[in-house]
Amino acid sequence: MLTKKKAGLIVGTLLLSLAATGCTTVSEAESPQGGDASASGSAASGAQATELGVDEAARALLPEEIREAGVLTVASDPTYPPFEYYDTDNKTLIGWDIDMGDALGQVLGLEVKHVPATFDTILPGLTSGKYHLGMSTFSVTEERRKAVDFVPYLQGGTGLAVAPGNPEQLAVEASPLCGSSIAAQKGSIQSLDILPKFSKECTKAGEPAIDMQFFPTQNDANLALTSGRVQGVIADSVSLAYQGQLAGGKFELADGPDYEPELTGTALDKGSELLPAIQAATAVVLESEAYGQINSKWGLPESTEITVSDVVLK
Repeated sequence: MLTKKKAGLIVGTLLLSLAATGCTTVSEAESPQGGDASASGSAASGAQATELGVDEAARALLPEEIREAGVLTVASDPTYPPFEYYDTDNKTLIGWDIDMGDALGQVLGLEVKHVPATFDTILPGLTSGKYHLGMSTFSVTEERRKAVDFVPYLQGGTGLAVAPGNPEQLAVEASPLCGSSIAAQKGSIQSLDILPKFSKECTKAGEPAIDMQFFPTQNDANLALTSGRVQGVIADSVSLAYQGQLAGGKFELADGPDYEPELTGTALDKGSELLPAIQAATAVVLESEAYGQINSKWGLPESTEITVSDVVLK
């Protein structure tokens, strides 16, 4: 059985090797695909990412019981396109996180079981052992890192969805939002940190507080905007832009730079024995053609990409 120290040394060696060579150690062997809930590829551009073979060095890092069971359970909130949402059959999970999860499964030689879950139940589900991984574009924050471990795979910032033409001239900063009704998804970094911070800045400046309205799903928050119940929705900028397109232009991303770009990634239970294997597998995917292909398929700009050096958090 691998000790944590030995696993860490193996991961470190693999990351250094990938960074130095710029190529993967993926073998030609094919790995099992995800089950019925895996991505169908019928959305976005329909382009399929290069299928990856098993990387034996990464697979060797798996806990024995998972390697023998052959299944990795991944939870995602299917209300957050382009990262995770239902296909037109309303039962098949598709999106960036689904494709990335399948790529990790290919590298590790595991079947990936994608499980739908509401966003604010995923991290507790990791600590209770209900899921192995949470893949729902979780922002990597110091507060969350107290409860779970992360393996970064992207970077991005917060944006603001508004009515077409932005009639209220809103922006992702405190002053323009004072006194406005702004929605966010429960459990998101926007609801837990950013909006409360902005609202405190408003009241400190003698302005009215932000009318913060939190919803269980991103779809609910977006509906509140299109129905006129709120004046804006704050969330990941890439997702909001994509969702606005899916909604037929009923809302759009407000102009301006992203607010506080940060790493996002796969979440695991704190101290999970899976961590070294997921770190190694993520590094392999990042250095493969599949990473860029998945990003391109789901419309993610190059600015969201990270490198192998970002995979292991300090």
